[in-house]
Amino acid sequence: MTLAIRVHRAGDASVLKLEEVALAAPGAEEVQLAQRAIGINFVDVYNRSGLYSVPTPFTPGQEGAGVVTAVGSAVSDLKVGQRVAYAGPIGAYAAARNLPAAKVVPLPDGIDEVLAASVMLKGMTAEYLVRRCRPVKSGETVLVHAAAGGVGTMLTQWARSLSARVIGAVGSEEKAVLARRYCDAVVLTGGDWVTEVKKLGPVHAVYDSVGKDTFQGSLDVLAPRGTLVSFGQSSGKVPPFDLLSIGGPRSLFVTRPSMHAYTATREELRESAAALFTVLREKTVVVDAPRTFALAQAAEAHRALEGRKTTGALVLLP
Repeated sequence: MTLAIRVHRAGDASVLKLEEVALAAPGAEEVQLAQRAIGINFVDVYNRSGLYSVPTPFTPGQEGAGVVTAVGSAVSDLKVGQRVAYAGPIGAYAAARNLPAAKVVPLPDGIDEVLAASVMLKGMTAEYLVRRCRPVKSGETVLVHAAAGGVGTMLTQWARSLSARVIGAVGSEEKAVLARRYCDAVVLTGGDWVTEVKKLGPVHAVYDSVGKDTFQGSLDVLAPRGTLVSFGQSSGKVPPFDLLSIGGPRSLFVTRPSMHAYTATREELRESAAALFTVLREKTVVVDAPRTFALAQAAEAHRALEGRKTTGALVLLP
């Protein structure tokens, strides 16, 4: 048996319940982990609320780190006692869990479990966005929404390390203080941010995790042949739009990527994680200590995240 957060029906944060659940031995191609830390991400909110439909009951969470306590009979590259981390398989909000060995990566020296749990999903998201989905080029100007968030702070630093000029968009002056540490310029989305960004442009790429509230403005600030990377929807789903509106002389590009598509193979996963660990060890990307909550406080953590009351990463400690 182990303790886990369970969701029996979609809804607000109150549906997150701490329960004791059975934990079977790992399957042939699985490992079992004693989890030391669990990352919290907006995708967990989408799953819990029903925006992204998940069959109930389920345990939310897609990111964590811990120690291998058992391995399946077909697992040869991981061993009991090894420190590992992962991002992707749902079911992370638990003291212990099983998951496919192919989704787990060993943790190198110098990367502890709490740091890993706070950055695996966010950091590999930043990696594929700026290096593979829409590669950032030297001398370009890029706009990053939610620049003070967990992904935003990593994405802005990574983009600057590639010699881009980075504009950060945030929702409050408090968050602007943090964003200014990593961005060349910062705008507040509560005002006429589109005009402000255009004064700083031209913008070659926009990385937008906010969605409904910023989608049209993100298109408006792009230079001809610019790219909007819409990879989240913290303000709600992007409404349907006229494809012809991004054509003509501007000829814009719009993409809706997912980290799962960019870490679909074992090789891609290991390469993405290796790139992340490298920028962390070399201090190219610096991550503040995450705000931590006990596993039983998962609902409180979700309320803080949804209320835009957080900067940086949030972590549950079993």
